[in-house]
Amino acid sequence: MRYFCGILITLILAAATPLQASDMEAYDYPFVNPLEATVVGTPTVYRADIPRRDPIREHSLTIFEDREVPKVFWYSSRLQFSLAAQRGKAPLIFVIAGTGGSYKSPKVVNMQRAFHQAGFHSIAISSPTHMNFIINASSTSVPGRIEEDAEDIYRVMEKAYQSVSSRVSVSEFYLTGYSLGGSQSAFLAKLDETRQTFNFKKVLIINPSVSLYNSVRILDQMLADTVGTEPGAFNSYLGRVVRSFLTAYDRSEPLDFNEDFLYQIYKKRVPTEAKLAALIGFSFRISSSNMAFTSDVMSRFGLVVPSDQVLRTTDSTTPYFEQLLRTSFMDYFDEFFYPYHQARNPSLTRDRLIDELSLKSIETYLRGAEKIAMTTNDDDIILAPGEVDWLREVFGSRAKIWPTGGHCGNMEHKDFVAYMVNYFKK
Repeated sequence: MRYFCGILITLILAAATPLQASDMEAYDYPFVNPLEATVVGTPTVYRADIPRRDPIREHSLTIFEDREVPKVFWYSSRLQFSLAAQRGKAPLIFVIAGTGGSYKSPKVVNMQRAFHQAGFHSIAISSPTHMNFIINASSTSVPGRIEEDAEDIYRVMEKAYQSVSSRVSVSEFYLTGYSLGGSQSAFLAKLDETRQTFNFKKVLIINPSVSLYNSVRILDQMLADTVGTEPGAFNSYLGRVVRSFLTAYDRSEPLDFNEDFLYQIYKKRVPTEAKLAALIGFSFRISSSNMAFTSDVMSRFGLVVPSDQVLRTTDSTTPYFEQLLRTSFMDYFDEFFYPYHQARNPSLTRDRLIDELSLKSIETYLRGAEKIAMTTNDDDIILAPGEVDWLREVFGSRAKIWPTGGHCGNMEHKDFVAYMVNYFKK
């Protein structure tokens, strides 16, 4: 059941011919409610025509030779990433997944297929908040401090490219990422100005969070408003979600977990706006719980697992996850994230740490970085009031603001894919 719920929630949020300007004006994304857009994504009829053949190959590597992986994580002993390669020389695009996302999440796979169809190589990298990255590639094992995460991602990018360089002929390097991966792409572009390993010629930031702190507060509140915070509320909510799914699912139909399946379930049992918000917050809580558990074990901080306890391969982790599912991200921030980083730097204040988790901390750089473009939706649910306007004003003509789409809901829409591909092809 836990496996089923994980797949269901992951898919809920996981979900090309150049177009003329007039085509872009006829943008026909079907959902005007941003919560619906975020949950359902893009139904097939509105998606870009991307071949389903899979040019993507998985790879693995060791980032820290001396790192000992805890026995409880025996199945994740090397960092995983993927490569989609052309036969000849072409630009290579690095793709950074969003919060809790892996290199093979549906959004990343769709992006790699679209880029491959358009003639690009691509390397996809999991989010620093994903378990496999935390275990194998995070220097602190406590992700979230965005400049440090950028350092970790950059190290992975260097090693990943080095490991496949004999298989690809690269003319120049590009970079993109969505959601948290979009925000991190901005910091990666700035870091590359100094490191100059890749000298990125083009960077596309997709649906970024302006302030990570603001965004996680919004997502936390979505769940709290409907589910509540009293003991047992979360377990009760989980049971209701599963029962609703089983009631709506028609067993006479083939079971194929994708956005179309979710769309059919959604049409049969359209949830209220409050339930949509809770579902989004629920998905985020699943991701944040996985991140917090992995970070706690790797850092031996003692948030839920006693710092002197060594979990073995046969030990149950269920009690720890049950506790973390009742832990909001704000609790994680106050009880783990800030204390951990303050212990490393006693002069670090809470407000300063919050400021560091924002694109506003590199505003001057973003205003002058002509190689960086940004696209988001006017109704993105993770943006606080005024943040869309801030993005529009900072990026100016380099900003593409779609009228609808929620948070990443329109990423498979034909107009969005055309914009994304054409930006790199121009």
